[in-house]
Parts: sequence; structure tokens; C-alpha cells
Amino acid sequence: MSPTEKRAVLGLALIFAFRMLGLFLILPVFSVLAGGLEGAKPELIGLAIGAYGFTQALLQIPLGLWSDRIGRKTVIAVGLCLFAAGSVVAASAASIYQVIVGRVLQGSGAIAAAVMALVADLTREEHRTKAMAAIGVSIGLSFGVSMIAGPMLGHWLGLAGLFWTTAGLALLGLVLLAALVPNPIQTRFHRDAEVQPTRFGKVLTDPQLLRLDFGILSLHAILTATFVALPMALRAHLPTFQHSYFYLPAMAAAVVLMVPLVIAAEKRQKMKAVFLLGIALIILAEVGLAHFYEELYGIALSLVVFFTGFNLLEALLPSLISKLAPVDLKGTALGVYSTCQFFGAFLGGALGGVLSGRFGLEAVFWFAAGAACLWLLLALGMTPPRPVKSLLIPVALADPQRAASLAYSLRRLPGVIEVVVVPDERLAYLKVEEKHLDLGRLEALLRRFTEEPETTLAEN
Repeated sequence: MSPTEKRAVLGLALIFAFRMLGLFLILPVFSVLAGGLEGAKPELIGLAIGAYGFTQALLQIPLGLWSDRIGRKTVIAVGLCLFAAGSVVAASAASIYQVIVGRVLQGSGAIAAAVMALVADLTREEHRTKAMAAIGVSIGLSFGVSMIAGPMLGHWLGLAGLFWTTAGLALLGLVLLAALVPNPIQTRFHRDAEVQPTRFGKVLTDPQLLRLDFGILSLHAILTATFVALPMALRAHLPTFQHSYFYLPAMAAAVVLMVPLVIAAEKRQKMKAVFLLGIALIILAEVGLAHFYEELYGIALSLVVFFTGFNLLEALLPSLISKLAPVDLKGTALGVYSTCQFFGAFLGGALGGVLSGRFGLEAVFWFAAGAACLWLLLALGMTPPRPVKSLLIPVALADPQRAASLAYSLRRLPGVIEVVVVPDERLAYLKVEEKHLDLGRLEALLRRFTEEPETTLAEN
């Protein structure tokens, strides 16, 4: 990457990480700390935990489309201001209802789609994969940090202090946006990173993609519901600040266990088997929590299993979307997928609160186990994905007829599964099987068709 690209990716990754950290910080402690708020009861505590997901799911695609019109940085800045405002409302709250309003306002700062589009604007095609991966890593790190920092900060600063911290993180994001992220020379549409509203039907009628959408909805519903009940179960054994010491080794052990499974899925082409194993681990963990939530060692073992399954599935689901989505609809598929993810967080918080209030903590864990069982049944019908990768190739072709001829010729190459050539964007989108692809023949074909002597291949 060029220095400008590195600076842009660093700035946007930090902005995304700070925002997600602000959302996740309360997850491991809110149900414990919210008891002192006026009107607090389990149903409303659960709703407050998941409320951000409703507005996030509702607004992330519209705000992404809006960024095409008024500018990416403008939408990101507005979103960060809304997030900061929601944090201030929640930090100033005396009642649980005001916290819910604050959380809803936090979620309305839905900048995910605009950030991804800006990443695409500011990076060349051959570096797009690395840039998107940096954003993904920042999200994973923010979740891990929140599990460890949330209980400590909650103990030192209280619930209001946690929300003031999230407001500060949002304002820091504004500073990074101004200081690190350059203005794009040109803002244009990117099929690999943005939604095409006119083609939702293609994505929403694909059984394979719908299974994955249901999967991410279930996974985040399970996560949020679990953390409605889990902090309460831990409080019976440990003071709040010590929850951090409990989560840290559990997450570290889960990462060690997860890595070889990801390698087996991607490198040894065991994707479906490992994916089903991840769901089974979630079921096992939730059943363990339902049976042993009153025993500290039972919680510890169940959490290691849970985090292993959760981290594994969080890594595999986006990879599966990329493999199974039509090559020119990856951005649209990811937009629907992200919407389902945030709606799942809302459902998990709301249902977890209701179940906890009416039937106790055990019912929440059984609900999560049941949701994972349903997901496993649906996932059994998933077609094992082929070991494909996407290529994004700049092609200097403005003539639609030449573009159509190039697409026809590319489809005939061994190892090429899908091809879409878009002359207006001067890009070719390919899905290929690397082991059967002859890069020499591909590059020779491109040189014959394009006006430029060299064509750079870019993985995406």
C-alpha cells in the first residue's frame, strides 16, 4: 500500500474499532450495573442492551446509500455525532427508559456501510482485500478488549462513566476522521463493497445466502441474550471487576483452539464440517451454562467452548458470504448480512430480558441453545462451498461490446467460475478456483483485450 492508503486504512479501522468498542463495553456488565436505575427490571435491561441493534439494522443501508450523494466523510461524521449524543443521553440517565433512548440513538449512527465504501474509494483494487481485512480485525479486537475492559471500567467509573467513555471514543473518532483519513479524489460505486437496491431480490431469494443471514442473526441473538444473563450468574461468584480476569483466560484459550479449526476449514477444504462444529460448540456451551451457571468452574469451561465456537463462526461466516454470493453482488449480500447481524442483537437482548425476568437465568441459556439447534438443522442443508476466490481486475475497456466479448472469453478459461465485466467501472469481477486457474493465460487474454499493456490482478 502507498503511505496514503495505509493512513486511510489505519484511520478508518480505528474509527470502526472505537465505535464498536463503545457498543460492546457495556455488554459484560450492564445487567449487573443497571439495577440501580429507576424502573429497572430484567425485561427493560435486556431491551436496553439490544436496542442499538434495531436502529443500526434499520439505518445502515440507507445511510450507506446516502453517502453516495452527500459524501462518505460527511455521513461518518454525522454518525459519530449521533453515537456521541446517544452516549451522553445514556450517561445522564436516571431511569432505564432514558438509557434505552440513548442506546437507540447510539444505533442510529450507523456508519458501517459508509466506512466500507470509503475504504473502497481510498484503496486500489489490488489492496482492497487487505484493507477490508484490517477493518475486520479491528472489530474482533474491539470485542475482545470490551470483554476485558468493560468490567474494570464499570467497577471504577460506574455505568454513567462507561457511557461517558463511549462518548469520548466517538469524539476521538471524529478527530481521527479529520486528521488521518484523506478526502477521496473520486467517489464512485463499488459492487464489492456497496449495496445495489435494485438487486435485493437476487440476494433475498438465494437459499444459501439466506441460511447464512439466519446464521448471523442467530449468532448475535445468542451472544446478546447470553450476556443478559451471564453477568448476573457470575456476580454470585465474583465481584464485578474480577469478571475481567475471568474473561481474559477464557478468550485466550478460545483463540488458541479456534485457529487450527479455521486453517482446517480454509486450507484443507473442510468448511462445512468445521462450520457445523462451530454451531455444535455453541449448543454445547449454552447447555453447559444452563446446567452449571451456579458453579464457577462450569461457567468457565462453558465460556471457553462458547468463545471458541463464536470466534470460529465470526471468522467463517463472512468468508462463506464471499464464496457463495454472486460475484458482482458481494456488497449487496454483505449489506443484508450486516442488517441481519444487528437485528439479531436487538432480538437477543429483548428476548433475553423477557425470559430472564419471567423464568430466570436458566431459561435464557436454554433459549440460546434452542436457537443454535434450529440453526444447526438449517445449516445441515448447506451445499459445501467450492474453494473459490474473487478477483477484481482493472480493465481499460469502455466499449460494452468489447466488454461482453472479454467476459465470454474469460468464462472459457479453466478455473473461472463466474465473470462480470462492467465497462462503466472499467472493472472485471471474477470468481475462480485457484488450483485450476492458469494466471499466464488469464493475463495474456487480458492484454489482448485491453488498451493497456499490463493488468494487475487483485484478490478481493
